[in-house]
Amino acid sequence: MEGRWIAAVRVIPDAVKRARWRNTLQFRFLPTLSAGVELNLLSEKEIANPLANWLAVTETKTRPALIFGTSSDRIGTPTGQSFFGTLSKDLKSHTGIPIAPYAGVTYGTYEDKWRPIGGVNIRFPHNFSSLIIFDGVKLHPTAGWSYRNFTFTFLLAAGQDPGLAASVAF
Repeated sequence: MEGRWIAAVRVIPDAVKRARWRNTLQFRFLPTLSAGVELNLLSEKEIANPLANWLAVTETKTRPALIFGTSSDRIGTPTGQSFFGTLSKDLKSHTGIPIAPYAGVTYGTYEDKWRPIGGVNIRFPHNFSSLIIFDGVKLHPTAGWSYRNFTFTFLLAAGQDPGLAASVAF
């Protein structure tokens, strides 16, 4: 399994302190299971949060994927952990359009509240893509480009605060 480690950094200068500078390091134990740590070095309370993603049910031609995970709470919160479950389905074989929507629920500890979440990934030619994220409160559109084991992303947190992210798998 290539690229078992994934390191990433995200900077959103105008976000709440915790979300201004996010660093993550994850290890892929299995093709369906990864875990690691998220470091928010500007946070006043929680500097480190656990990260985990488990692909519990793989997608087939007719069945969506079921994914469970955890990370820090929403971009707009100063502290907290989130726990989520989502269903996602690549619809290209059904629609001819390279889109993959997802929907689910998340529990955030900052507000001690369940919220619906969702979004859609749109793939474009030449390794470009756009992920539109609804975190249960706000929309966060992104535009990304991948090259080999690198991904570079521009995002608008809450649709207005620009940020940049980069990741590498090794």
